[in-house]
Amino acid sequence: MGSTCERCNREFGSNEALQMHNQSKHSESVKKNQFSPKQKRRIKNCAYIMVALGIIVGAFFIASNIKTLPPKDMQGHIEQSPPSHIMKTPMPIAIHKHMLEHADGEGRPGVIINYNCEDYVCEEGFIEELERFAVKYPEHVYIAPFPRMDAKIALTKLNQQKILEEYDEEMIDGFVR
Repeated sequence: MGSTCERCNREFGSNEALQMHNQSKHSESVKKNQFSPKQKRRIKNCAYIMVALGIIVGAFFIASNIKTLPPKDMQGHIEQSPPSHIMKTPMPIAIHKHMLEHADGEGRPGVIINYNCEDYVCEEGFIEELERFAVKYPEHVYIAPFPRMDAKIALTKLNQQKILEEYDEEMIDGFVR
């Protein structure tokens, strides 16, 4: 079971002998290592960097696509009520959560209507319409801006939320009741 050199047709008794012959007589046909150890290290390091960058970019992409909405649970609430049912500044999150438990610290659970006129176009009189609506339910409805929210209007009560892109009094009234 010998081996034959394809270049010079010599017969060899083993594959090892053929390999040695090819290395000494036909070295240009023997595959050499394409990369030095230093180059291999560089390639390996570049691969690690590319994987790390891929993970970072993927995490950023995922994080940037998470919607920002008001909370609809009570976890982390404080026993404090907001100064008013109609607020011109954002309601602190811990107080927001407490109002979901019970309006003004007692009684029925609250409903919070948040709006975002920083990132969405709010028609003239939009905020006033929301405020007039809240006056119809003075015991448990709150109105407050929520900047950077990923919705124009968010209706929130304990463990429930409805997102609206336009003022719709019937829909808001149905959610509140």
